Amino acid sequence: MAFTFTLKNKFLPFFITLTICGALASVMCRPLDEAVIAVKYKQWMAQHGRTYEMKEEENMRFEIFKSNLEYIENFNKMGNQTYKLSLNEFADLTNEEFLASYAGYKMFPSTSSVSTNSNRFRYKNLTKVPASIDWRQKGAVTPIKDQGDCGSCWAFSSVAAVEGLIKIKTGELVSLSEQQLVDCVRTEGSQGCDGGWMDDAFEYIVKNRGLAEETEYPYTKKDGTCRHGKAAMRAVQISGFEDVPHNSEELLLKAASQQPVAVALDGAGAAKASYPVA
Repeated sequence: MAFTFTLKNKFLPFFITLTICGALASVMCRPLDEAVIAVKYKQWMAQHGRTYEMKEEENMRFEIFKSNLEYIENFNKMGNQTYKLSLNEFADLTNEEFLASYAGYKMFPSTSSVSTNSNRFRYKNLTKVPASIDWRQKGAVTPIKDQGDCGSCWAFSSVAAVEGLIKIKTGELVSLSEQQLVDCVRTEGSQGCDGGWMDDAFEYIVKNRGLAEETEYPYTKKDGTCRHGKAAMRAVQISGFEDVPHNSEELLLKAASQQPVAVALDGAGAAKASYPVA
């Protein structure tokens, strides 16, 4: 018997599969009581304001919810884990549905002339790297944002990296506009809520000579029409961006010790990391 669970981050899904064989699995994977799950389901629906147009859909979502809940409960009973799983607003979605709606990162080869190549990676010769660093404690991370039903994780990742850089350079933490990137970045690789990638976002900010504050260009959770020409659309500026050389945890560590870095994973496990330059 095998036991599998899924761990989902609010903005980017991470999937971990465990297989436990033999008698232990048969104990750990006991199904939960149906009546108990039904109560939890109703509570969860009320908490997140979830309604369904047809009873058939509600029943289908209940089965998905039940499966996710059993994964969570069984994992948390295992013990000796460094973290716990819990329900969130995505508990009635399958992995495939979650990926289709929220995993908007697209892995494309960079064609940008602005990006610095691996041989010019600025932190390559850095020798003093702290054992740990939390950019939240440094005040370089804005409060949690919610991308909603829009595959715009690439925009949120890019904006968070720029927000961190601006804080480090100026001492001021400014919440910037993801919506401006969703509306205005249109390339072969980046198409708003249909997904995109960070380098396109950074290149747009460079060419646009800045990015708006979130209050001036608020997030709508959907594609919109790009707004041009206002001074407010250029609240902060960057001069370029650099990619962390592939397959080097050491260089990624060096970069992340100096500023927040935008990192993305695709479904096949490939990774890309990049960061803006002031």
